[in-house]
Formats: sequence, structure tokens, C-alpha cells
Amino acid sequence: MMNFTFPKKVKTLTFALMAIGIIGIVWGLFGGSEHGASDRFWANILLNGVMFFSISLAALFFYALQYTAEVGWSSQLKRILEAVFSYMPVAIVVLLIVFLASTFHINHIYHWMDDAVTHEYVSADHGEHAEYFHESGEGRVINDHFDSIIAGKSAYLNTGFWWARTIIYFLVFYFYARSFRKMSLEDDKHGGLEMHTKFFKKSSVFLIFFAVFTSVFAWDWLMSIDVHWFSTMYGWLTFASYWNMAMVFITLLVLWLKSMGYLPKVTDGHIHDLGKWVFATGLLWVYLWFSQFMLIWYANIPEETPYYVTRMYGEYNTLYFTMVFINFVTPFLVLMSRDAKKNPLLLTIAGIVLFASHFLDFYFLVIPGVVFDAWHGMKMYEIMIFLGFLGSIVFVVLNTLTKAPLIPVKHLFLDESEHHTT
Repeated sequence: MMNFTFPKKVKTLTFALMAIGIIGIVWGLFGGSEHGASDRFWANILLNGVMFFSISLAALFFYALQYTAEVGWSSQLKRILEAVFSYMPVAIVVLLIVFLASTFHINHIYHWMDDAVTHEYVSADHGEHAEYFHESGEGRVINDHFDSIIAGKSAYLNTGFWWARTIIYFLVFYFYARSFRKMSLEDDKHGGLEMHTKFFKKSSVFLIFFAVFTSVFAWDWLMSIDVHWFSTMYGWLTFASYWNMAMVFITLLVLWLKSMGYLPKVTDGHIHDLGKWVFATGLLWVYLWFSQFMLIWYANIPEETPYYVTRMYGEYNTLYFTMVFINFVTPFLVLMSRDAKKNPLLLTIAGIVLFASHFLDFYFLVIPGVVFDAWHGMKMYEIMIFLGFLGSIVFVVLNTLTKAPLIPVKHLFLDESEHHTT
């Protein structure tokens, strides 16, 4: 059994990145005086929290998918996937902080959380603490802040129901992450068909929850920021983005571990398959992005077009089109060929480019709906916060790898994985 040792230089690098992130958080929290600076700071914490939570969730999904499909080739990579989804509790804490701040109106990321927009009437002599009502009556006047579109969605988008759904997402995903890890360590001791069957059954049930929740939490946490707008494809498009990021992260981690002398029985066939997943999930994003955009562009109706008008015109357009272009072109130009998917250098370059570009994708899912026209370009502290989160997930993942053998020695399909070829 080969155990991983966390290199001191890499640990120092992760600490340095986290320190940069903390400086960025302090800068963003206290350094902005322009209108909307506080909401912009919180929006950056939200986008990084959701993005890195989703990366860990995608690793959990891919893990369950291997067992449900009874795949053999990826058996050696099981501990890598476990390490990636071990970051989930950290991301949950971050998101809870942001959501609590939103609920108590410390930030105004979610406009629909304000009672003023969902009630048609307000007390006539209201001061700082106005009372809002759904029906007219004595001492009540028309509420100028009332938004009929948001009010029409309030049966679903209300704070209580939204929190109930959010807690359910966290509990379900965390339960399965913790349960799979516990079962995996137990499998190292006993192994056998009985344990594999337990994994199969539990993975199959998890995928049902995932299929529903992967769209719904994207609606709740991200799409509701642009509360007047909606898209039936939004959840799948978001899923494609973070699944691609997860596959990139997993692939780069495997390549790095091999370069350090670990995973000696991971072959070119494994690398090729990982490269195919990076390529496929990248193309999935391309397909879904174009499908959503094309339908909205062709229909050209006022309820849908403002979402893209905001991002494609004005200050956002250059960086937004750059993101779209990179995500379109990289899979085709770099990863199309068979040899490219087995080339560590090309996979590394393409992976880093795609990871950074999908960060921009998440950035544009969140920031324009919070900042609107007061953006004026990406700020340094926003990049620093991203680097801090990146350092934290690398630290947690590598630290988790030290706690169990890198190879699950009694996995039922381990022999098949060790003899995997292209």
C-alpha cells in the first residue's frame, strides 16, 4: 500500500494562496466605498462558495456514477475522488455564511428576499420599519417598490421555503459524501461482493437525488439572482460548467501525483479516459450554452433577452466573449485528437485554461445580476479571493489523501483497472 505524503513546499504554497485570499476578503469587505461595493464583495464569496461546492459535488457524482455503471477502469482513482468531495463541508460553511447574511439583509444579492417587492401595500405612516400588506385597508397605501413579477414567484421564492430546500440539499449531499468515505475505508478491511453491492445500491439512490437537486439548487442559489429571468436549461448548463471544472481538477491532480512517483499503475489508458472526460464535459457546456443562447436570441422576447443584453453589451462584453470563445475553442483545438488526450503537457495547459475560463463563467452567472452597470472591470481582490479558495481546496484535498492508502486495495475491480489499456 502506498500512502501519500504532503510535500512541505506544496503545503506552504497552499498557505500562501489562502493568505492571499484572506487579504482579498479584507480588501473587498473594507476597501470599497463605491455604491454596491458591499454586495459585490458578498457576490464574490457566493460565486466561489457555489463553484467549489459544485466541484466537490461533481466529484461525488462521478464517484457514484462509477459504482452505478460498475466501471472498472477508474478503481485506482477512487481515493482521488474522495479527496475532492471531502471539501464539501468547508464550502457548505461558506455558503451558510453568505445565505445568513442575505437573509438578515447584510447584503442584497437576492432581491426577492426584500418584503418591499412582494407586498402591494405599505403602512401610510411608515418610517424606518414599514409594515407591508397584500391587501388594501385603512392606513395602507400603494407600495411603490412592489414588483408584480417577483410577487408572482413568491410561492416558490420565499425565504422559509428557500431555506428548507437549501438545508435539504446540504444534508443529503453531506450524508452521502460522509457515508461513501466511511464505506470506502471499511472496504479496505473487508472488500468483497457484499460491500460492492452496498456501494451500487447507495450510489443508485444518490443519483436520483442528484438528478433533481442539481437543477433546483442552481435555480435557488444562482438563477434567482436575476429574478425576473428564467431558463429551463439553466441547471444543466451550470452543471456542465462545474462538471468540466471537476474533471479538470481531478485530471491535473492525477497527473501531478504520477509526476511525483505515486499511482505507478495508472496507465496511459487512464490518462486517455480522463482526457476524454475533460473533452466531453467541455463540449457538453458548449452544446448547452449555444442551445440556451440560440433559443433566446431567436425568440427575442423581452422576458428573456435582458440576461444576455447585460452581458454582451457594455463593459462586460469583452471579458464575457473571451470566456465563451475560450470554452468553445479549447476542446476543439487542443483536445480533439486521441494523442492530445494522453499528453500530460497538453492536458495540463488545456485544463488550466478551461478551469480559469469556467471561473469566468461562474463570475458572469453572479456578478452582473448584483452589480449591474456599476462593474467597471474585474477587481484585484476578486482574483485574490478566487486564489484563496483554490488554495483551500488544494490543501483540504491533499491533506485528505494522507489519511488513507492512495489505492483501494480490496476494490472488486482493482485488477481490471491495473490492466486497463487505451
